[in-house]
Amino acid sequence: MATNEPIMASVAGRYASALFELAADKNVVADVERDLTNFQGLLDESDDLRQVLASPVLSTDEQGKAVSAVLAKMGASEITSNFFKLITQNRRLPVASDVVRGFRALASKARGEVAAEVISATALDDEQTAALKASLKESVGKDVQLSAKVDPSLLGGLVVKIGSRMVDSSLRTKLATMKAALTSSA
Repeated sequence: MATNEPIMASVAGRYASALFELAADKNVVADVERDLTNFQGLLDESDDLRQVLASPVLSTDEQGKAVSAVLAKMGASEITSNFFKLITQNRRLPVASDVVRGFRALASKARGEVAAEVISATALDDEQTAALKASLKESVGKDVQLSAKVDPSLLGGLVVKIGSRMVDSSLRTKLATMKAALTSSA
């Protein structure tokens, strides 16, 4: 699947594209996407798992055992498990998050959706998420698949990224802008 997106030209993008094509051929894109999303959630929450994936000291066998245990506990599909075995053997575990992001972008595109990343100071509830999706759909004219992250340093507001566009309405940025304006006029 050819694409002009920069991530797809990377090593992670090529892995994501190959995994997507395999999942599409076997008609299990939704299952693999769920597995990858769950794995990324665990990765975001666990410093230990991130260290295992990034460690050049651990052997591929040790990394493989750790990742296989995580995938088994998640109940990951055979395709997802085999894929992680492959990237472990090829020493590509450090790019796993980029592979997940690339795969999700391809899956969203195949469904006619636009992927958006939303960063907020606190977790958005279901009502806020639905309102944001509706607003973004109105803006871009397509269904929007949200990937939400929490960054307390924003203090308030949101940062929304859709493709190469970014809207930063965070309180942190507004305060920094005000500070810059006040110091330059003084």
